[in-house]
Order: sequence, then C-alpha cells, then structure tokens
Amino acid sequence: MNHTYMCPSCRAKTRFNVIDQVVTPVMWNNDEGDYEETERQELFHMAYNGPDKRIQCGSCGLVEDEIRFLKMAQNNAK
Repeated sequence: MNHTYMCPSCRAKTRFNVIDQVVTPVMWNNDEGDYEETERQELFHMAYNGPDKRIQCGSCGLVEDEIRFLKMAQNNAK
C-alpha cells in the first residue's frame, strides 16, 4: 500500500481501517417473508455504482471514501 492518508476530520496520519465493500443484490420474497440474493438484476434494480473501498480513521472513527483521505494528505503535503 503506497498511499498516504490524512483524516479530514481530526487530521490523524497513522491509524486507518480499509473497508472493502462487497455488493450483494437482494430482493424481498413475499412468500418467505425475507430477503434473498438474486443472481441477475431485474429491470428496475439499479446496479451499485459506489466505491470499492472506504476508509475509517482509527483515531476519530470517521468513515468516508478513500479519495477524501488521499486528497487531504496531498493538500497537506504542499
């Protein structure tokens, strides 16, 4: 991992959690009364377009997109 992070909230630079997001499409099943995974998305089921990973600050707990932590570190280095 060659990235430098900086928390946009507390400005910490040393402790972070990398959260890998795994997307599982589900649909409500009226017969079972529960959600079930779907192998294919229906016509009105929008695909997930969010980030693959998010970052959590290990000091203050802020969770944001990785780009916010990267940009904060870049702006601070100037």
